[in-house]
Amino acid sequence: MKKASHGCHVRKKEKVVKYKECRRNHAANVGGYAVDGCREFMASGEEGTREALKCAACGCHRSFHKREVEREAFWDCSGDSTDK
Repeated sequence: MKKASHGCHVRKKEKVVKYKECRRNHAANVGGYAVDGCREFMASGEEGTREALKCAACGCHRSFHKREVEREAFWDCSGDSTDK
């Protein structure tokens, strides 16, 4: 466990990935640029299935959506943690 400057300990770091607006260019085949306006990826099915990679809102694959990585840290300030 790492000790933070304010006396608490970082127990675990978790990476959270979110998929935002769709960036698929629907007019690419005619030399233009047009997006569908989908603002956030919503899975069409349960995690672990093929449908989980398809957006319920726009029908595109998840890879067309902007990927954002957020990092969260969980702190343990209970006072009974020890440095190892």
